[in-house]
Amino acid sequence: MSNQNQLSTAQQQELISILKKRFEKNMNHHEGLAWAKVQAKLETSPKKLWILNEMEVTGGEPDVVGYDKATNEFIFYDCAAESPKGRRSICYDQEALDSRKEHKPKHSAIGMAAEMGIALLTEEQYHELQKLGTFDTKTSSWLATPPQVRKLGGAIFGDCRFGRVFVYHNGAESYYGARGFRGSLRV
Repeated sequence: MSNQNQLSTAQQQELISILKKRFEKNMNHHEGLAWAKVQAKLETSPKKLWILNEMEVTGGEPDVVGYDKATNEFIFYDCAAESPKGRRSICYDQEALDSRKEHKPKHSAIGMAAEMGIALLTEEQYHELQKLGTFDTKTSSWLATPPQVRKLGGAIFGDCRFGRVFVYHNGAESYYGARGFRGSLRV
C-alpha cells in the first residue's frame, strides 16, 4: 500500500474518534452492535480507514448501518443528511462524461466512487438508509443503475420529498449542483 492511501497514526486515531462519536450519537443506525468490535476491526484495517476518511472529507459522514455475520464485516453507509457536498455536480459514469461536448462536470459518480474505494448505494440500500432517518430532502443521490437502464442512456437517483422516498431516472450525462452520490463500504 502506498503512503498516499494510508493515514498517519494520529489521523487514524482522529478518524476513529469521529466515527465513535457518530456511532454513539446514532444508535438507531446499528441496534445491537458494540463499538468495541467495530473499533477492533478498524484498527486492523488501515486501507479501510483511508477509505472511510475519504468518505468523511467529502462530506459523507459514514456510519455503521449493519453487520454481515456470514462475512464478519461491518457495513458503513454515507449518513449525511444531504448528498455529500464534496461529491456533487457530477454525471453518472465515464461514458456519460465522455458524451458531453460542452459544460462537462469535473467527474462522474462511478469514477469518483472507484477512486475512493466505495460502491454506490443500490436502490435497495437507499431504501434501507431512509428507514434510519430522513435523507436527501434538499438534494438527490445517484444510485447504482441496473445495466438495462444504463444501456439505454439512463441512470437512477433517489431523494426524499413530501415525506416519502422517490427513485427516478435521468440521462446519465446530466448533472446538478444538488445531486451527488452516497456510498457503502464493508470493513
